[in-house]
Formats: sequence, C-alpha cells, structure tokens
Amino acid sequence: MENCTITAEQIENFAIYLRNQERAEGTVSKYLHDVRAFAVWMDGRSVTKETVAGWKEHLCERGYAPVTVNSMLAALHSFFYFADISGCKVKYLKIQRRVFRDPVRELGRSEYERLVAAARETGKGRLALLMETIAATGIRVSEVKYITVEAARQGRAEIALKGKIRTILVPNKLARKLLKYAKKQKIASGEIFITGSGKSISRRQIWAEMKQLCKYAGVEPSKVFPHNLRHLFAITHYKAYKDIAKLADVLGHSSIETTRIYLLTSGAEHARQLDRLGLVS
Repeated sequence: MENCTITAEQIENFAIYLRNQERAEGTVSKYLHDVRAFAVWMDGRSVTKETVAGWKEHLCERGYAPVTVNSMLAALHSFFYFADISGCKVKYLKIQRRVFRDPVRELGRSEYERLVAAARETGKGRLALLMETIAATGIRVSEVKYITVEAARQGRAEIALKGKIRTILVPNKLARKLLKYAKKQKIASGEIFITGSGKSISRRQIWAEMKQLCKYAGVEPSKVFPHNLRHLFAITHYKAYKDIAKLADVLGHSSIETTRIYLLTSGAEHARQLDRLGLVS
C-alpha cells in the first residue's frame, strides 16, 4: 500500500483486534511491543517491502537471535493483515532445527528444587506453591488463573485458551497443598494465586519474584523464568511415559511438532550420545 505509515491509533485498534481473536495476553503485549519498535525505527517513513527488509537486516546487525527476528516479523505480518497493508511481508530467516537445548537456558530438576526451597526459606510460600503448580501440571503461566479452589477440590481444572478447552488433572498431593494454602489465606472460592488486593497475579510479577530467588538458590538467572517450569514438566512426563501424543494433549499443543521442541535433549546428554557411537579410536 503506497504512502502507508503506522499510527498510534492503528496500534491501539490492533490490540483490540488481537484480544477479540482471543490471543493470550502475553502474545498481545509482545506483538504490540514489536510493532511499536518497528514504528519508532521507521520514524514516519512509508511502509514498503524494502523498509521491512531493512528492519529485518537492522535486527540481524543488532545481534538479535534468528528466532527472535522471526518472532518480530510474525508480529509485523499479523499487523499488516489487520491493517490491510499488502505486499510488505518478507521471508523469515531459515533456521535449522536444533537437536539439543541451550545449556545456558536449561533448568534442571535439582535447580528447580533449589528454587522452590529458596522460596520457602525466604518466606515466599505463595511463589513456592505456584512454581510447584506449574511444574506439576504443565500449565502456561497465563493459565494459572484457572487453578481455583473448586479445581483443587475436584482434582481437575477446565482451561479455556486460544479457542480450545482442555482438562488438566491436579495431582492429589498438589491439590491438598493448594486447599491448605487457600484455607490459610481465607480464600473460599475462585482463584488461589491472587494478590493482596484480590487480583490475579500477573506474569510480570511471577517473573520478577522468580528472578529474585536466583542468587539465594544459586541458579543462573538465564535459566529462571516461568515457561521453563512447563518445559521441565514436559521433559519429566516424557521420560516417564514416552507418549508424545498424550503429552501434546496435556500441554494443549495443536501440533506434535511443537511438543518435540520441548523434548530436545540437553547439550551434555547429546555429547554423551555422540561419545557412545564409538567412532573415534
């Protein structure tokens, strides 16, 4: 579209569009951030395929990881579709599928246990229970609001997200701990993980509280973020049952290919597998 510039009003309407599409709030925030970053970089210039290609090149030169560049382009492409801006999409960077996880971002079970222990020892009982809840059920941090008193009593939670409804089971031991905590906090019904004012605890607050534990627990900050608890659940579940189709259902993935990403072996484990091949004399 000729002489098309991005306005603040368009971005505000884009936010409404994304929420009407029932996108997760984290996705909405990221897409808006990426579109605004592009608009600032454009500095009033018209959107063309050439300028979008320039943005892509700019991100690469700034040292952004290829997967990050592609995610930012995906946000722009979604905006272009919403704003009816045609002919401006560019190709994504080609990324060879990784065969092992980045050890710098890999949270091991012992590190998870140290984080939970650190939370308890520093008086952050809610955070300790919250981390256990995500790790034991595999829910997304945006799905924490579905962990209610009623769900703990029934041993299952109905989660509605991205136009789908799935049921996740709450392990008996976890359910007892959740109900004990709710009783202590005088929460008779509804969400269990709430702030002092009764509001849902935010993704940002969970992230910040987990980061504060790093030094005390002796865990690298690069490994500590809520989504890594979901990865830990996936890896542990798969090692126990070796059923990727069932795991995909539990995690709420539409494609098993997405689940495979969660199950990449660690760098150290991959190295051991190569050593066992015995191809070096």
